[in-house]
Amino acid sequence: MKTIDLEALDSDNGKRIDVFLSEKIVEYSRTYFKKLIEDEMVMIDGKTRKANYKLKPGDKVVVTLPEPVELEVKPEDIDIDIVYEDDELLVVNKPQGMVVHPAHGNYSGTLVNGLLKRCHGLSGINGVIRPGIVHRIDKDTSGIIVVAKTNEAHMALSLQLKEHSINRKYIALLEGRLKEERGTIDAPIGRDPSNRKRMAVVNKNSKNAVTHYKVLELFDSNTLIEAKLETGRTHQIRVHMAYIGHPVVGDPVYGYKKQRFKLNGQLLHAALLGFIHPKTQEYMEFTAPLPDYFNKVLGILRNNV
Repeated sequence: MKTIDLEALDSDNGKRIDVFLSEKIVEYSRTYFKKLIEDEMVMIDGKTRKANYKLKPGDKVVVTLPEPVELEVKPEDIDIDIVYEDDELLVVNKPQGMVVHPAHGNYSGTLVNGLLKRCHGLSGINGVIRPGIVHRIDKDTSGIIVVAKTNEAHMALSLQLKEHSINRKYIALLEGRLKEERGTIDAPIGRDPSNRKRMAVVNKNSKNAVTHYKVLELFDSNTLIEAKLETGRTHQIRVHMAYIGHPVVGDPVYGYKKQRFKLNGQLLHAALLGFIHPKTQEYMEFTAPLPDYFNKVLGILRNNV
């Protein structure tokens, strides 16, 4: 078992202990820490407390993390929209709401669970939790993703990602009207120092991030864009668009608090993916049409112009 010692600061005054822990130890969820607190694995000044305990500055918190249990990812009968498949790889059109691979809080219903049922073999480079997963898109982002069946294909595709040679284009609906028809956002992205669960444009402990965009359509108070990724940082498009004052419509993390449309997540779609096939060395390109809920919002906006 592993123990972690923390101390509440003035900025933590009045904060629930489960919230405090999920912010300080971002690898685990608030639900996970609630369970640890119930199991008396969290001590505050030597005493056990309930999850709703409000911290005071100077409180000393000791968390005991149990040894991780090796997860067995089970195959599940999940409908998957496979755009292309051969002996080396698959290209999938992922729907909004589907998590790519199992993680804390999402151990079933993921793309990986479905692929294990559908495929006889996936690359093992990323271990049992992420077999075949070369790159990810967010749970509430829809669109194209490539999955490797062999380790050789995985390494070749990963190298293309590292060299920024994979062609990735997204369609996004933004809040507000962009003034420029085209632009490039070159701003480093790292963990938000005020909220470790979010990403942000920061100069410290960050990585370079570059997004190119062009306007596809303008509405009264929204802009439809195509965004091309030069790098692939976590939440890159969502963070960059919020950074320039035009967050993605429906984004629950970086978007407006009051949303005009009743959506289940951001209107961001991975529309195109192009890469060199690991075995044939031929360039391949795949596209996925906008999902119905995205087109429905566009229809509403077009009717109001």
